[in-house]
Amino acid sequence: MQERLALYARLIRLDKPIGIYLLLWPALWALVIAAQGLPDLDILAVFVAGVVLMRSAGCAINDFADRDIDPHVARTRDRPLARKALHPREAVILAAVLSGIALLGAMLVLNPMTIVLALAAGALAASYPFMKRLHSLPQVHLGIAFAWSVPMAFTAITGAWPGTLAWVLFAAVIVWTVAYDTLYAMADREDDLKLGIKSTAILFASADRLAVGLLQGLVIVLLAGAGVLGGLGPAYHVALAMGALLFVYQQSLIRERDPARCLRAFLNNQYFGLVVFLGIASHYGLSLP
Repeated sequence: MQERLALYARLIRLDKPIGIYLLLWPALWALVIAAQGLPDLDILAVFVAGVVLMRSAGCAINDFADRDIDPHVARTRDRPLARKALHPREAVILAAVLSGIALLGAMLVLNPMTIVLALAAGALAASYPFMKRLHSLPQVHLGIAFAWSVPMAFTAITGAWPGTLAWVLFAAVIVWTVAYDTLYAMADREDDLKLGIKSTAILFASADRLAVGLLQGLVIVLLAGAGVLGGLGPAYHVALAMGALLFVYQQSLIRERDPARCLRAFLNNQYFGLVVFLGIASHYGLSLP
């Protein structure tokens, strides 16, 4: 039984929490801005739990979708479904259970408008793994799925349809996700080309570094715009400047397009999310425990 639970934990990437961080930071940005400070703790708890549960469910569905691809990719051939340590049916059941728990939590705490948005978020998360077979912009689909927590946060806090500030923040998260997931795809590009998998890294080809740099610049512009719309002060804009330096560092890592360094650049984005959050929290006088 213990061995089985360990396989389930690997299936949903509890040993690699980077996806949780990248999904959590935008949700926290939006919650704090929408509440203009610390949000209600029950709403905060539902969003944090929802992030963990939905990211975990997404990983299970992703591995189900890629079960015939992962054995041929060096980075993924050890995943439980790839080496047939788990049955594909188990991944589907686990994803359904985790999604159901997340939806139940949302129904107990959140307002009806936010619950409708949560259902849409579930559909986005479940459909993303199949997009790499259909078009060259699966990273955009992922970006929309990851950014969906922003309008959800605003409706949860205000009970009203989100305004311009929320949608500018939403756009920033989409662009940020496309940028960092392109870094991730750059690490797998050679394997993906052999397998016929589509990605922005393949689409951008030799212009990949330039494309990522332009996307990163647009992220800073959009977040600065959100700061102006939200009346965020100097602490926030200093945080954005620090975030811009992290993007410069990521560009230095991918200079030679070495797969391991591309993954390091991807992982570095967890710190970008943290820095932006600290800027927002500082503006509202919040502090981390």
